[in-house]
Amino acid sequence: MAKITAIDIVNMKNKGEIITMLTAYDYVISSILDEAETDILLVGDTMGMVVYGHSTTLPVTLEESIRHTQAVARGAKSSMVVGDMPFGTFQVSKEESIKNAIKLVKIGRAEAIKLEGGIERIDSIKGILDAGIPVMGHLGLTPQSYHKFGGFKVQGRTEEEGNFLIEEAKALEETGIFSLVLEAIPWEVAKQITESISIPTIGIGAGPHCDGQVLVTYDMLGYFDFKAKFVKRYVNLKEQILNAVSKYNKEVRTGVFPDLSYSYEKPKK
Repeated sequence: MAKITAIDIVNMKNKGEIITMLTAYDYVISSILDEAETDILLVGDTMGMVVYGHSTTLPVTLEESIRHTQAVARGAKSSMVVGDMPFGTFQVSKEESIKNAIKLVKIGRAEAIKLEGGIERIDSIKGILDAGIPVMGHLGLTPQSYHKFGGFKVQGRTEEEGNFLIEEAKALEETGIFSLVLEAIPWEVAKQITESISIPTIGIGAGPHCDGQVLVTYDMLGYFDFKAKFVKRYVNLKEQILNAVSKYNKEVRTGVFPDLSYSYEKPKK
């Protein structure tokens, strides 16, 4: 299967094809998601929570993002790899944004970058696009604004807030982004945005009317204790892993494992 590109993602909306996106942080998961024909692998700054145990995404560094994106890129034969711009890497200046995006692509091997925010990010987005890097936008609940929002809260609840999100989505589309993540907003607003712009929308907690969907892989696999209201768990890996490890510990402690069948043969004389 050929490598999926930003142009392919845009064309999927034009063809009425639904886009699938999941997060990935390492080679093994990346390889599995790729084999399952996932369209986009997002090396999200959610790694700060599910990989490093932080309470928010804010502590993630550019170096960490680059290292994890490299690993994911090695496993993604056909899936498109999008690197998330961590907090502090694109808020300072347009020049810093361009420099850091280039590092994610040149060193991290990302094929596009994602950054949070609306109209206030347009100058940085234009600069990154001018550097030849496709950009995925992100509106609604933007986790890097955790302190500003007072937590992980639904956005766009009022008519005024909803209308502003629609305006921002149109402005980002005009800037030249190839897709837009809509997180934790009312489905009515997400539907309006999706119908108002020509680029694909990818929802997370934004209802069924987006052009695609994304979840944190650790959440949908039941690998992580935190579960948002919008998450559907397709399997409970934590329970399966816990059972397997408990069985291993018991067998090792009681001498059941290993027996001679798991040993190498004695060397021949």
